[in-house]
Amino acid sequence: MEFSVPEELLGTFAQIFVYWLYSGICFLLGSFDNYRLHSRKDEDLKNLVSKGTVVKAVLLQQIIQAIVAILLFNVKANDNGTATYLTPSFVVLARQFLIAMLVLDTWQYFTHRYMHHNKFLYRHVHSQHHRLVVPYAFGALYNHPLEGLLGTIGGALSFLLSGMSARTSIFFFSFAIIKTVDDHSGLWLPGNLFHVFFKNNTAYHDVHHQLRGSKYNFSQPFFVMWDRILGTYMPYSLVKREGGGFEACPTNGIKAD
Repeated sequence: MEFSVPEELLGTFAQIFVYWLYSGICFLLGSFDNYRLHSRKDEDLKNLVSKGTVVKAVLLQQIIQAIVAILLFNVKANDNGTATYLTPSFVVLARQFLIAMLVLDTWQYFTHRYMHHNKFLYRHVHSQHHRLVVPYAFGALYNHPLEGLLGTIGGALSFLLSGMSARTSIFFFSFAIIKTVDDHSGLWLPGNLFHVFFKNNTAYHDVHHQLRGSKYNFSQPFFVMWDRILGTYMPYSLVKREGGGFEACPTNGIKAD
């Protein structure tokens, strides 16, 4: 007897599995000090929240994501009725991925930037994420529940507006999760393709987590276009840190913390 997992179920839980799997890989690679943007000592001293608290908050956000995904898939399934789906061509898939990436980036940029500029929202919501002064992989989704819900809405919009199927969404959101985790990993690994193809990468986001870079580099997780267009782009140089590893230093006259 054959057993198959519904695509909607895979689309709901695959990204959760991928999140913890890739976070675990990054956690192990973090033992190599020569690839770190911050020392392990700084990670322990500067962060304002325990790893146990981070894990609990991430699991809560993933529960919210799963509930929204299940509801979304059910609504779309009802709208589609009994329609038969054909496997889309590569061109269609590429277009859907690009549209989803642009929608997600646009949503993330403007909500993220507003949370930094609105004092009430920053103090009571977004500042929770910045308790991780030194980011690490499984803290990528460490957010206030309200911010987690807003991020999930952005994902839902990218899914709906791109027109992708539940099957395609498995690959897109798994890719987006891996990219988000990598951006928060605090690692600068040789041969990392994300660093080759995306200017929005681990070092770029690390600048944002620095105190003097907190009003810059809002873009996430893919492109830097909105930062460039709206004047919030902060360039950086990667320099070797004494004792091993690297440091992302802004190159516009602002010294990194």
